[in-house]
Amino acid sequence: MRALIQRTSEAKVTIDGEVVGAIGPGLVILVCAMRGDTEAESARLAQKAVKLRIFPDAAGRMNRSLKDVGGAALIVSQFTLAAETKGNRPGFSLAAAPGEGERLFEHFKGEVEAQGVPVSSGRFGADMKVALVNDGPVTIWLETEPQK
Repeated sequence: MRALIQRTSEAKVTIDGEVVGAIGPGLVILVCAMRGDTEAESARLAQKAVKLRIFPDAAGRMNRSLKDVGGAALIVSQFTLAAETKGNRPGFSLAAAPGEGERLFEHFKGEVEAQGVPVSSGRFGADMKVALVNDGPVTIWLETEPQK
């Protein structure tokens, strides 16, 4: 699975003019299930995201995790993270099929929530508007490899 994580002071997802998810301080996690991914990759990615020490400590160093700071997660499905960009038009054949992608997206949300993090989200497959204030800015790419 792949994720693009942004530390935020606030964020929201809007669908057709309606706010469907919003958080204050925390992480915006754009997530994509790749072909061949399983619940194991979803769980590992969720643990990594929640434990990633990218929030400042008292000395201003990135040394605290989402859980340490009591932050929330806004999780948004983002199949375009699977883009292959060899030419001018991206291809998405590496992304999981929609049904499998949605199942793993829901599993990922559940894994983050199971770690005690408040979760808000967009809607899988919807045309969404995501607004956020990137704090830092801090943006980090995470990717899991399937277990052999």
